[in-house]
Amino acid sequence: MSQLLFTKDTQAIFWNNNASAIQRMLDYDFVIGRKTPSVAAIVAPTADSKFQKFFWGGDEIMINLYKTTAEAKKAHPNADVLLNFASFRTAYDVTMEALDLGGFRVMMITAEGIPERLARKMNATANAQGVTVIGPATVGAITPGAFKIANIGGTIENIVSSKLHRAGSCGLVTRSGGLFNELSNIIAINADGIAEGVAIGGDRFVGSVFIDNLLRMQDNPQVKYMLLLGEVGGIEEYKVIDAVKSGKITKPIIAWCIGTIAKHYSSGVQFGHAGASANAERETADAKNKAMAEAGIYVPESFNDLPNKIADVYNKLKSEGVITEIAEPEIKTLPQARKSKNFICTISDDRGDEATYAGYPISSVATPETGFSIGDVMSLLWFKKRYPKWATNFIETVVKTVADHGPAVSGAHNARVTARAGKDVISSVVSGLLTIGPRFGGAIDGAAKHFKYGYDNGLSPAEFINHMKKEGIPIPGIGHRIKSLRNPDLRVSGLKKYANESFPSTPLLDYALEVEQLTTSKKDNLILNVDGTIGVLMVDMWRALDYNDDEIDVFIEAGALNAFFVLGRCIGFIGHVLDEKRLAMPMYRHPFDDILYDVHKAEDL
Repeated sequence: MSQLLFTKDTQAIFWNNNASAIQRMLDYDFVIGRKTPSVAAIVAPTADSKFQKFFWGGDEIMINLYKTTAEAKKAHPNADVLLNFASFRTAYDVTMEALDLGGFRVMMITAEGIPERLARKMNATANAQGVTVIGPATVGAITPGAFKIANIGGTIENIVSSKLHRAGSCGLVTRSGGLFNELSNIIAINADGIAEGVAIGGDRFVGSVFIDNLLRMQDNPQVKYMLLLGEVGGIEEYKVIDAVKSGKITKPIIAWCIGTIAKHYSSGVQFGHAGASANAERETADAKNKAMAEAGIYVPESFNDLPNKIADVYNKLKSEGVITEIAEPEIKTLPQARKSKNFICTISDDRGDEATYAGYPISSVATPETGFSIGDVMSLLWFKKRYPKWATNFIETVVKTVADHGPAVSGAHNARVTARAGKDVISSVVSGLLTIGPRFGGAIDGAAKHFKYGYDNGLSPAEFINHMKKEGIPIPGIGHRIKSLRNPDLRVSGLKKYANESFPSTPLLDYALEVEQLTTSKKDNLILNVDGTIGVLMVDMWRALDYNDDEIDVFIEAGALNAFFVLGRCIGFIGHVLDEKRLAMPMYRHPFDDILYDVHKAEDL
């Protein structure tokens, strides 16, 4: 095991969206001055949203929600602690899945009552992998001043009064979560607090037992002495006795086994926890307390005498210079009132001296000498990443390619008609934009979606065409009114040429071109048009940039691809509006001879 259970950089994946427990962890983080939240991600299989807001002091932060542990771990590889708050019906499966995934150093399991057969298998698998399991049936653990699990330690007020906001000198190990909090308070009153504390859990078969945690604390330089609270039942305390006798543990240990009253009962009694029942004389609390005292462990006369024993050992170590005075750190105060915010912005920030684009000050991207292009700014504000040059060049190529296609298309026509009605630039451009949809510009999203579906599902080009026929959907991105194999669209030629020269690979474009071979064999104008080319190349670009399928699907469903068409076509619409204004053209009225009038007298009812 590692010498330190947790540090101030430790982050966890929280399984099950227990909002109140997570908020307590984040409040603790804020009070002790952590830079990063201790909860990196939440696994919430039934959640519809992608994140949840929590308070960070008086501000708010967002923590991402994931459907599975695998997704959360992939997105947050540095989170090496799993806080398993699943029910006892699911806790085993969640733990085993996480062990199969790997990358977790510590796992905490709060559920109690996991069947013995499953608990044994789970613990054996974890031990084989060197994973520290805390629980089942536990409130968790804490490294004061660094990291705490969920509700351990209680409220912030109790945490501060028990000196759990900073590291002390004692290593505390118990079974009971309730007594853990009480003992933390007793240690704070009679000594300088704890350096690390673990409630191993009340089930009979827990992951890490007393000796596992005490051996780690033996190697932790912050721990100067240890306190073990055992209980009637089991023989785990004898492993500690053997370690003391063999010299594996040299630091002073204070210990007490609760349940000494059991001898006054005529038959075996279970004291709360599943393991708190003596099945032999050596499992009684009296026998274990006596054996620990004989081994040189500090054992009080009774539980009531425990505070005095703690004070004695602490003062002795302090007089010997083993323990020195601990400077009290400055702690932050949680605001009395906190208000949830209605809007969330993750792309820009206009607070402070200068606004930023995805963390880049505007002055660092705006002027030519910065080296940032329009494509760079788009990648920052649209996708919150700075793309490589080949990708930003492609984005700019797309925008330039779709900027205009003459005055006759519906968008430009509407913009010009509106301008001639005397409307301003904004109104005229909006009029043109409102025509963008499935028949004008909207094929980019559709092409990306459907070609991606066919390729990802292993459909041959012929199978893909048949699939689209069965769905009753014309293939988006295929076909042009004027252009054909004999009269190619040079815009498409330019995009394909750039992609072949600059993209790492173009699997979806290659797939779409195979489909084009079949469609054009029936009719030579059923070519891959500019919308289709842009759509498939956008997917190729994102895949080359290591976006996963879920992220790409979100872009497609949100209309991000059509957004490139919208942005580019705005340039053309503005040009047409300015053209009308410059020419001072009069109000437009459509000519009579271009309208088929078929008007009959209305029927009287």
